[in-house]
Amino acid sequence: MTKVFLKKKIQNRVLQGHPWVFGNEVGTIEGPVTAGDTVEVFTHQGFFIGRGYINPQSQILVRLLTRDKDEQIDAEFFYRRLLKAWKYRQQLGYVENCRLVFGEADEMPALVIDKFNDHFVLQTLALGMDRWKGAIVDALNRIFSPKGIYERNDVPVRELEGLAQQKGFLSAPFDTNVIINENGLKFHVDIENGQKTGYFLDQQDNRRAIQHIVKGADVLEAFCYTGTFSCHAGHYGAKSVLGLDISEHAVNTARRNATLNNLEDVCKFQAVNAFDVLKQWTREEKKFDVVILDPPAFTKSRENIQKAITGYKEINLRGMKLLKPGGFLVTASCTNLVPPSLFLEIIDMAAKDAKKKLRQVTFQTQAQDHPILWNIENTTYLKFLIVEVQ
Repeated sequence: MTKVFLKKKIQNRVLQGHPWVFGNEVGTIEGPVTAGDTVEVFTHQGFFIGRGYINPQSQILVRLLTRDKDEQIDAEFFYRRLLKAWKYRQQLGYVENCRLVFGEADEMPALVIDKFNDHFVLQTLALGMDRWKGAIVDALNRIFSPKGIYERNDVPVRELEGLAQQKGFLSAPFDTNVIINENGLKFHVDIENGQKTGYFLDQQDNRRAIQHIVKGADVLEAFCYTGTFSCHAGHYGAKSVLGLDISEHAVNTARRNATLNNLEDVCKFQAVNAFDVLKQWTREEKKFDVVILDPPAFTKSRENIQKAITGYKEINLRGMKLLKPGGFLVTASCTNLVPPSLFLEIIDMAAKDAKKKLRQVTFQTQAQDHPILWNIENTTYLKFLIVEVQ
């Protein structure tokens, strides 16, 4: 097996547990380098660190799968890893819908699997993981006997690995519009055409956090997507709920979700540009009891980080101005490159500009089926904040 030796001065990050080995951290390589193959990684002195898959086309040259010298990377390896991931979710009580595999946090870098009841959606985001797709599908069939498996590999990040974007069935075809249960509500999930894997499971715990603040309230949700927060607000006793999203398709699904839960009289939706409407309604001095902001990621690259900061500040400033005194702002960010401390700083800056006083109610991350590893920063990506605004 090809051997990869790290440079002495910059090997600590990998030694301390990070599974990524960047090209500039490698001193020498012994043996052929074939993209997607399993290689062994060593310190500069030749001490074994682990095994992983290599891709010279990627900035991340090697992604480690195991640090156990005796553990081979084969089909059984993925079966064991999936079984371990499933046992962990069961222990936490996530059995119906969950993120079954959260990449690095489950020791399977670049693999994402979401479980929607008896249906599974898979993403293999690196070449080395893509090579094992067949073994992963076999393992899912062995463990779950699912009704269907679908791949949502229509993501640009695959192109950095020399992989094509694609989506389609990895099982016998099935109806890709499924209905799931969450917190006592039902939701349509569009596995084939919805964003990411069809539904944002990472907010399922956070959606419960609005339960008490929305009772009897007039609620505005901007960037509502398929209306999951809006429907929760209606379910928890809001007087009125208005959801805004730029996507006509998302808004139609949101209306269907409201109808599915007998909330169509309380929850209304409009297909509009939320940025423009927030600005316009601030000028018109419209007021709500609760404003919910759950926008998509504002940037995927470090070059645009300042733009993202400006964007978050802008929408939160507007959100605060649309609140009655003592109202609640519910705000989230899924931008990986905005760490929790920076997100809180942005909200603080927005409050100062809006001349508002804030009182924190709760600050949370993603649902527990998306576990966090402290030494891998990008496993903490979702920030969810509720503040009272005076």
